Parts: sequence; C-alpha cells; structure tokens
Amino acid sequence: MLKNKTIILGVSSSIAAYKSAMLASLLVKQHAAVHVIMTKHATEFISPLTFETLTNNRCLVDTFDRNFQYNVEHVALAKQADAFLVAPATANVIAKLAHGLADDMLTTTFLACKCPKIVAPAMNTQMYENPVTQDNLKMLDRYNIEVITPASGWLACRDNGIGKMPEPDVLLEYIFKACAFEKDLAGKKVLVTAGPTMEAIDPVRFITNHSSGKMGYSIAKIAALRGADVTLVSGPVHIEEPLFVETVSICSAKQMFDAVTSRSDDMDIIIKAAAVADYRPTHISEEKMKKSGGELSIEMERTDDILQYLGEHKGEGQFLCGFSMETEHMLANSRAKLAKKHLDMIVANNLRTEGAGFGGETNVVTFISDDTEQELELMSKDEVAGKLFDFILERI
Repeated sequence: MLKNKTIILGVSSSIAAYKSAMLASLLVKQHAAVHVIMTKHATEFISPLTFETLTNNRCLVDTFDRNFQYNVEHVALAKQADAFLVAPATANVIAKLAHGLADDMLTTTFLACKCPKIVAPAMNTQMYENPVTQDNLKMLDRYNIEVITPASGWLACRDNGIGKMPEPDVLLEYIFKACAFEKDLAGKKVLVTAGPTMEAIDPVRFITNHSSGKMGYSIAKIAALRGADVTLVSGPVHIEEPLFVETVSICSAKQMFDAVTSRSDDMDIIIKAAAVADYRPTHISEEKMKKSGGELSIEMERTDDILQYLGEHKGEGQFLCGFSMETEHMLANSRAKLAKKHLDMIVANNLRTEGAGFGGETNVVTFISDDTEQELELMSKDEVAGKLFDFILERI
C-alpha cells in the first residue's frame, strides 16, 4: 500500500523504541522509503545501526552532521515526506512539538513538514495523565496532528496502566490512513455488513454458515482508509475490529436486519457482504424428537431479506451493492438478483473457483451493474475492496 511513499519515523528516548525497529521493518515490507530520525538520548536505547540496516538509509541524529549531501537536510526530508510518525513520543518531545520548539534534528524536521503528522505517546501512566501532558496533547490535536491513544498494560516502570506504545501493526494502520490512499470517499457515509449470522435452535445448538467476514472487513477497512465515515454491522467472526470504523456486533439475522435498517437512511453507500442465514428455527417438537429416536425435528421460517428491503426503500442518491455467491450459472443468477432486489450493483463469485469464497485471503469476483460486467483476476480481499470502491465512485 505504501509503494512510492516516503515515511519519516521519529524515535525518542523510551524503552518502546524497540517496537519502532519492528515498525520500520513493516514499512519497508510495504515498499515505503523509510527515513529514521532519532533524538540523541534515544540512541541509548537502540542503535542507529539497527535502523540503517532495516531501512538501507542513514539514520539521522545530529542536526549539524557534516556527512551529507549539500542541502539543508531537515528541509529536504520534510519536502519528501508523505507522513511523519513520532513513535515513541516521550512527554519531553511532545511538549516540544506542541510549542514549536526545534532544538534537534527530530523536532526541526517535524516543524518543517507539511505532510500528515502522527504522534504515539509512550511513558509512565502518571506522566501521561499529568494535566500538562494532556494540555500538550490537546494542543497537538488543535494543530491537526493526530495523537494515537496509548495502550494500557504492564509498563517498564512496573506500573500497570495507560502509557504503552501500541503495537507496530496498529501504528502501521495509522500510516496507511495518513497517506496510503487518496481521500476520495471523504464526506461519504458507508454501511457494510459482514460475517455470518447465527440462528439458535436451543441454548446449545445453532444454525450458521461458513462466512469468515474477511471480505466485509476488508471493504470496511479500505473505505475508512479512503476517508469515509464507516459503520460495520458484523456477525460473529474471529477477526479484530478494524480501526477507524464504528463496529456494531450482532448475532441473528433479525438483529442484523434491525441494525442495518435503523441506520440505512443516513447512508450514501450500503454494501451487504454478510452471508445471512436464510432460515431460522421457529419450534422444536420434543414429541417428534422422542418418536424419531432422539432425532431433532425443527420447523423453520425464512429470515427477513435485508437486501430486498433496502432496495425497496432506497433513498435518493443512495448506492446499494449486494454480494452473490453461486455454485452454478453465476452471471445469470446474479443478474436476476440485481433486478429483483433493485440493486445498483452486485459482486458475484463462484464458490467452486479456486481462491474465491469463504475463509481465504483472496477472492475472484465479477462486478455486475445494469450495463456492465467487470471480471477481476485473483487478488487479495483488500485489493478487491479497493477495486469495488473505484467501480462505485465511477457511478455516483
């Protein structure tokens, strides 16, 4: 996601600096050009050589270092940067950044940057909660510098509380948000459904399906990274909630129906990627179960058709997208659903196609609208989500 992007990583004097090395490695794997600037005291915790080895770029520490090409280095770096993350950010560095002090390479370059800037505090709980630090963080926020709320847990000082720097994969998501995509969905409200639903048979057993929720979660994540205000209505899944997204957890088809329809009027784009159970149990006959030698006898009824309802109640200018999972006659069956449910588009895939369907990290889909069919090759679900929003934006 970060190909051709330049990321500046500022490292100040905290034991959490070791996580910054892991983050630098993740950024390089995303094909970013990574430049690390350290405070002098940070070098007591981790060697500049570590970052130079990981990034293949010289790690900057001294503002007056003469060993560089003839330019004003902090200004040159600032002009190149697509995002600047200070992680870890100590209370001292936060105070300097909030008040525009520039007395070393890190703070000087930060002040010169016009790119999106992010700060990840890392310190003792009492230092973090001190009103002076909180005022400095609020000042950063007023200057449109994003402040990442630290995690809670066991700290290096042996206290247990807030102040831990988040893990590198979390910090990476903030960099994605800052510069990985154009904000072409800014101002749009997007509702996404994901995962399966579970219909209870009794207190122990239930009916569900194989949906992992991965496709819907990718769609919600990419929408948020492209600037949308995203609501994700999710059935039971084993995936971490995406950052920057409001997640509404549900279990049954009725709960999903209620969660979606109560929010749908305010949405610009609705994408139903959830695999909702078509039927739910209505009655278990104990007498029939006994007569059948213990076999379970269940009466079933259809669940509410969320897409049908949304199509029939679609607001002016609202874009509605459904998903179709087929085992045969994929295009014909999908086009029939497109018309019957009054959709603007449908994403079709064949569950028998290798690399498509439930559970995997990839998908093979075809976008279908009234006048268009666009078949995609095998790609990751994040890539499919990106192509999906490209397709939608061409039509709204």
